[in-house]
Amino acid sequence: MAAPYSLHDFISGMEDLLQQGVDERTLLETGAALLSRLVNNPLAVPPEYRVPAINGRLPNHATYLLHLSPTGMSVTAVVWGPGDQAPPHDHRAWGLIGVAANQIQETRYRRLDNEADPDMAQLELSSVQIHKRGEVSILWPGVDEIHGMNNPTTENTVEIHVYGKDMKGLQRTRFDPDTGAVRPFITDRYDND
Repeated sequence: MAAPYSLHDFISGMEDLLQQGVDERTLLETGAALLSRLVNNPLAVPPEYRVPAINGRLPNHATYLLHLSPTGMSVTAVVWGPGDQAPPHDHRAWGLIGVAANQIQETRYRRLDNEADPDMAQLELSSVQIHKRGEVSILWPGVDEIHGMNNPTTENTVEIHVYGKDMKGLQRTRFDPDTGAVRPFITDRYDND
């Protein structure tokens, strides 16, 4: 019997794609298939990374660094406790998000303005989806990467996030879709730093 597809297998597969220099579409589509295999392994995320951080940077939440590659790729386990949510935000990098346990509601937005005003943005709601265990969401930088996340359930949602850059220290943006206000933010640490 073959061993389950592991985090090590996934990282190796992604690194191979990055070293081959495949185009972004191929990277994301192939990477999404690999991530789906990984999050379908119930042992993909160690038990200590399946719960909100006790002294985390955000209550009822956790982001644990699992791997940071010399190519810049980062892999994290993200835990959304019951009712935990994040307002609309961008990533400034390609991304893959796979649900390893429970489910998550993802609300996607399209930016309509020309970004001339650094303090304001015009967003249009483009979709609301519930992603269940084993499903993967793709973030395309500059095309379709603004989203909000919400765990409407009474259980922890566990995800694996993969980005083309280290999210720690990266200047990003939060959006208020009602007022159009834009606020810069930086993730200053992981919960297992």
